[in-house]
Amino acid sequence: MKAIVQDMYGSTDVLQLREVDQPSIGADQVLVQVRAAGVDPGVWVCMTGRPYGARVAFGLTRPRVAVRGRAMAGVVAAVGAGVSRFQLGDEVYGTSACGTFAEYTAASCKRLALKPPRLSFEQAAAVPISGVTALECVRDGGRVQAGQKVMVIGAAGGIGSFAVQIAKAFGASVTGVCSTGKVELVRSLGAEDVIDYTHAEVDRDGPRYDVVIDTAGCRPLSLLRRALTPRGTLVLAGGGHDAGGLLGGYTRQMRAPLVSMFTSQHLRGLASKERAQELEELGRLIESGTVTPVVDRTYPLADAPDAIRYLAEGHPAGKIIITLGSMADQMPCD
Repeated sequence: MKAIVQDMYGSTDVLQLREVDQPSIGADQVLVQVRAAGVDPGVWVCMTGRPYGARVAFGLTRPRVAVRGRAMAGVVAAVGAGVSRFQLGDEVYGTSACGTFAEYTAASCKRLALKPPRLSFEQAAAVPISGVTALECVRDGGRVQAGQKVMVIGAAGGIGSFAVQIAKAFGASVTGVCSTGKVELVRSLGAEDVIDYTHAEVDRDGPRYDVVIDTAGCRPLSLLRRALTPRGTLVLAGGGHDAGGLLGGYTRQMRAPLVSMFTSQHLRGLASKERAQELEELGRLIESGTVTPVVDRTYPLADAPDAIRYLAEGHPAGKIIITLGSMADQMPCD
């Protein structure tokens, strides 16, 4: 099969479109023919090996998994002997630890769910990482309740565009933070108010928000806290994929619990879980029409390096998706 692979850490120049072996599956795994795959900051981290602390998980000197990508949507091509939830031909979405920028991937059945019929494969591939992270920010990190005031920073991005819609579904009044060109998009997602960060900062209105969800990863905790009520909750999702140092922007997530010990505010870093339960909960919100994935651009598999470069340039409106149709016309990108 064809896949986007890398042998070393580096820029997009290390990515190549190659023929590799189709993955085998274990008893509790499913072989999925990938139709679309999501691009997220984690792909950039795995490609570059930065921040350097991430290499503990991904490989100290080179990536342990050569194929890039984690989120995907596709069609079940084979099932392991212990799998009863899926059958051949099922349309599914979820994540895979084997890489998803490929024609096929092997995924644990615990990380897959049936694709919502309402969604295209491209839309569905936007959900498994960004949508699940947003759900956990709202439900678990922020514990958002009806009537609360919620701020979503990075409201037009992959996680933020989901978080605005999910917070609205939980009954909150939402303020989104984004740049000038994305104000109308954020309003269309359900935000009652929008702060254009090129003209005002997040503490513009003082300490009025019960929950602040920060997906942008660049503002200091002291600034974010000024937008919170005295007993408000700050949820940090992501760390800024281009931050330097050993841990990059993730140092904020490590500091947050320590700061919480000395204040009545609750500051939390979020470590997202990749589970079928969250996908199924999101599927119900999607089928009801409450949540709709926002797709910024799509790229064919061979142009995956361009997709990652576009992500790294900053501020996509929604998700970037890799599409996999016929490979006959896709040329190597080495």
